[in-house]
Amino acid sequence: MNKPLRRVAIFCGVLILALLIQANWLQYMKADELATDKDNRRVLINQYSTPRGDIIVGGKAVTDSVESKGSDLKFERRYRNGPMYAPVTGFASQAVGMTFLENTYDSLLSGQDDRLAFERFTDVVAGKERRGGDVITTIDPRAQEAGYEGLKDLGARGSVVALEPSTGKVLALVSTPSYDPSSLAGNSLKESERFTELSKDKAEPLANRALRETFPPGSTFKILTAAAALEHGVVTDVDARTDAVSPYPLPQSANKVSSEAGDGVCDKASLKTAMQYSCNNVFLDAAVKVGADRMRETAEKFGFNEDVYSSDFGDLRAAKSLYPENLDKPGTALTGMGQGSLTSTPMQMAMITAAFVNDGKVMQPYLVDELRSPDLSTLEKHEPRLMSEAVSESTAQKVREMMEHTAEEGSARRALIDGITVGGKTGTAQRGVDVRDRVPYGWFVSYGVGPEGKSVAVAVFIDPTDMDISREQISGGSLAAPIARDVMRAVLQK
Repeated sequence: MNKPLRRVAIFCGVLILALLIQANWLQYMKADELATDKDNRRVLINQYSTPRGDIIVGGKAVTDSVESKGSDLKFERRYRNGPMYAPVTGFASQAVGMTFLENTYDSLLSGQDDRLAFERFTDVVAGKERRGGDVITTIDPRAQEAGYEGLKDLGARGSVVALEPSTGKVLALVSTPSYDPSSLAGNSLKESERFTELSKDKAEPLANRALRETFPPGSTFKILTAAAALEHGVVTDVDARTDAVSPYPLPQSANKVSSEAGDGVCDKASLKTAMQYSCNNVFLDAAVKVGADRMRETAEKFGFNEDVYSSDFGDLRAAKSLYPENLDKPGTALTGMGQGSLTSTPMQMAMITAAFVNDGKVMQPYLVDELRSPDLSTLEKHEPRLMSEAVSESTAQKVREMMEHTAEEGSARRALIDGITVGGKTGTAQRGVDVRDRVPYGWFVSYGVGPEGKSVAVAVFIDPTDMDISREQISGGSLAAPIARDVMRAVLQK
């Protein structure tokens, strides 16, 4: 072979070798990345080639799949009571993607999970189409409906979270205003336009206010301030008068903080009386005496300053509730009544309330109880998990005593239920520094314990921006307490 031909042959050999290396690189090294690339149409075709498994609430499916017309994506998702369950299910949209449980458990719901490999093989042998597994949630449908209808009837932006204190099961997870996930399910221009419309809506219907947004918790945080004061020995007798004057002079400031109940009731009131009438001065003073570091330490034991709450399944993720570091005395004092730079999710406030029912123990909240294969066998079952022992059993008992007194004799009366032991705390939270033209938030936290020991903890958050209501009418006791009562009743009085 002459020299020019030999060079051409070598060059062609190098090209062939490069092609083989590239083909093997794509097939073995880049296969997973390419297979899951959002721009790979085959991924979508595979996801929607068969009916998805279902998301189950109270033993019944709240999802379904129907044949999609005129598309290579064979099936699309449908939702029952879609707006009510949207904060739980999220959406599976051929046009704009997936969120929440639909996204977290996509591989199981679409039948592609590795744990279903044997069933996929037997289905192929039997000539059956691929089947998806089911996700069994912890949601109590009656509690979810009570929370959703309560907020919807008010016309409020808001959320409701209900937990089972002894396990951390999420019994209700509500956010309003909401949307129908079915309206986003298809793959036409209509679904994309609907998503854009929802994204631009000032009321933010796509937001999950229960988990993903934080707000100043206002006076509901006083239950944690009380726990910190008891745990660190600042207060030893909840019935003893304090030396906290009203109005209370904010440290290092000429400002004085008053209480709506009035100076006559709140001046040097006991911790129990202060809880009953929501006296700001006593909790401001308690936070200052506990100190910034110990207040933050107590808050962190309840879950503050954590990035996410995620169960073993990874089904529940919440925004960080913030108790800031390096607070000065005025800033520390303001956190005592749930203001200043303190922020919390409704989920976090429900966790705090549940911990007092559970003798000071904070359980990991979780939304999915079980993962099930298409043949109805259990693939995985959630086991309750202790997050922390936030306060002692004695401290928890004293906080419950004050919360129950507040329900019986104070601002939480509207949450009372015959035959049920109820404890509660109201909250009205100012938003920002300049609050003159901005309506405050309404909060309510409570728990109910039935005669047989079954219990539930509830947090209700209300943003009355869209409500036709005066500033004077906004309070957690009047707006949020009846919703909490209905949710507790739904769980405990079936």
